[in-house]
Amino acid sequence: MRRTRSFPLLAMVMLAMLTAAGTVSAADKVSLRLNWYLGGLHSPFYLGVERGFYTDEGIDLTLNEGRGSVVAAQNVGAKSDTFGMSDAGSLMLAASKGMPIRSVFSLLSSSDFAIISLAEAGIKSPKDLEGKTVAASAGDALTQLFPAVIEANKLNKDQIKMVFMDPPAKPVALMEKRVDALLGGASDQFWLVKYKGFNPTKLMFAEIGVDTVGMTLHAHLDTLKDNPDMVRRFVKATIRSWEAARQDPAAAAKAAQKVKPDLNLSSTEDQLRTNLSQLHSKNAQGKSIGYSAPEDWEHTMVLLKKYRDLQTDKPATTFYTNDFMPK
Repeated sequence: MRRTRSFPLLAMVMLAMLTAAGTVSAADKVSLRLNWYLGGLHSPFYLGVERGFYTDEGIDLTLNEGRGSVVAAQNVGAKSDTFGMSDAGSLMLAASKGMPIRSVFSLLSSSDFAIISLAEAGIKSPKDLEGKTVAASAGDALTQLFPAVIEANKLNKDQIKMVFMDPPAKPVALMEKRVDALLGGASDQFWLVKYKGFNPTKLMFAEIGVDTVGMTLHAHLDTLKDNPDMVRRFVKATIRSWEAARQDPAAAAKAAQKVKPDLNLSSTEDQLRTNLSQLHSKNAQGKSIGYSAPEDWEHTMVLLKKYRDLQTDKPATTFYTNDFMPK
């Protein structure tokens, strides 16, 4: 009789243990604010979610489309998102003005910035820009750094005509041959023009003397202090996601298209392949995806101080860390 009474008690104890275990192992709810609308650059994160890499690390990841690097930094600074995706320049400028964020992952160690033209324009070297018309957008990072290109290549700036317009208008102006070149992204505007049936060429800023750290993943300083284990797990899952995308770019593009069916699959894959070539700068060769090379950040800070009005007396290490990378 005592044995019969013990069954309900035992069941209650086991249920309590299972409930407690479930609570302990509950996944951390984490959000990542992308820098822009879903495209090839973002597809590895969707592949990681699809394959369960984040779940394996106890992370329930939500991916949110973005409206620019600055907005992503602001969202993380306000703790609206756990992580954000911003170019290093935008991150450093925001952090230097008091925004409590820091990069934990140099996603693109080399910049995506490029001078894009049609092959028929004959712009094969920086010197060929003299006598040409270049479309730019006032105040954006490319336009602010273009004087560095001019200086590094000893160009005559008075022989280059700049025409300012909104970003979406630049590829249109190029295709309509109202300009000879545009300042844009090698992984987006280049392929936009290509898939419209034109034959574009590109000069990468990184290859003509003006290389900067590209896209980064950052978090709030409070997050880094209060939940470092979660950050490490996020970084680990992200490395797995990008490694998988490097092995199979088509699978990453398909994972993104499942979320956004109107994506052009071929274009998305081509965009990603361009980004995969930017994962490692010369200073990050042989390192893990996401590693922040000190030399790259130092060089980026020098350029930002000279051309983008970065005002800080803090060292470059204030803006990035490798502490959360796998040992």
